[in-house]
Amino acid sequence: MTALERFLIYVKIHTASSENLERTPTEEREFDLSRVLEKEMKDLGFERVFVDEHAYVYGFLPATPGCEERPCVGFIAHLDTIPDFSGENVNPQLIENYDGGDVKLGESGRVLTKDVNPNLPGLKGHTLVTTDGTTVLGADDKAGIAAIMTACERILAEGRPHGAIAVCFTPDEEVGHGASLLDLERFGADFAYTVDGGELNEINFETFNAASAKWEIRGFNIHPGSAKDKMINASLVAMEINAMLPAGAVPEKTENYEGFFHLTDMFGTVEKAELGYILRDHDANGLAEKEKLMRLIEKQINEKYGAGTARLTIREQYRNMAEKLSAHMEIVELAEKAIRAIGLEPVRVPIRGGTDGSQLSFRGLLCPNIGTGGYACHGPYEHTSAENLDGAARLVEAIVDLAR
Repeated sequence: MTALERFLIYVKIHTASSENLERTPTEEREFDLSRVLEKEMKDLGFERVFVDEHAYVYGFLPATPGCEERPCVGFIAHLDTIPDFSGENVNPQLIENYDGGDVKLGESGRVLTKDVNPNLPGLKGHTLVTTDGTTVLGADDKAGIAAIMTACERILAEGRPHGAIAVCFTPDEEVGHGASLLDLERFGADFAYTVDGGELNEINFETFNAASAKWEIRGFNIHPGSAKDKMINASLVAMEINAMLPAGAVPEKTENYEGFFHLTDMFGTVEKAELGYILRDHDANGLAEKEKLMRLIEKQINEKYGAGTARLTIREQYRNMAEKLSAHMEIVELAEKAIRAIGLEPVRVPIRGGTDGSQLSFRGLLCPNIGTGGYACHGPYEHTSAENLDGAARLVEAIVDLAR
């Protein structure tokens, strides 16, 4: 089965996770794909195939004779799609011999354009795979699953010598839970790669350091006719708090290694207001400075309006996996050799976000990320190509071939 054929099966299975649910998986429907993959792995000849109570799928290919001393390489991809945009009733469009131009997405009124997606001309001649404009495609990260499964099938079918290969498909990556319950002992890898988004020639071993910040603002409501020097409008205080942050340090005005404050949600009345932020910085000291600034704002607001007006809660989310990987760059260099082996020139790109590999690296399993050739994830403009899906499978194969 080709990577494209697999991919088109997987994306039809609704696996969107959900925010703010303290269980894993957040949605039982994630098991639907787990069970499909469990059967497929058993049919292909994987050993130690197992689906646990949290929807994690494990499989193992033992080393072939003579390759027992090679390291056990792991590959990880996630089952879920984002909770914010529909992953149900996915109806992909296939455009053979794509001409490199703009693409109408079904009857949705949406158009995939070169202006917004400058990668499109590079896919000219490919079999382009898009949404119909009403759902996500699911390349994030069913492209990774398809690549791993196709690579393993080819290795087995061709009888190629290889070291041990460990595979795990995880739930709830999109809501930050994907690596938390992965059983490292059961998985058994010496090191691993997440196969999750990005250009095929990209290798990612740097992520943001991340925290969330929640503001609760308490106002004082009184009839507006007699409000002078008495009313404290919580919504206006919330606006004041946001105005005290640097205006240029937001996602839409930053790139590369630049961190940001991202206002993700807000609610407000005169009596009560709430603000939700995520704080991001590749440098740990930079994140600490952002947290320090918010604490200073909290202090100043409470001095101005009275103690207890503003309450700030900051929670750490994940850390930059470069802290762990920088001492083991041979794992990154192996991926770079594999990228060259499939005819591309590798590029090291910092992730402006996080991956399962962030948490796994700090849990003791070093885990950079390799690309799948998917684009514009987390929305209706998500797309990939049959050639990129195949290329991602060949990249996984090349890593297995080169691991020594």
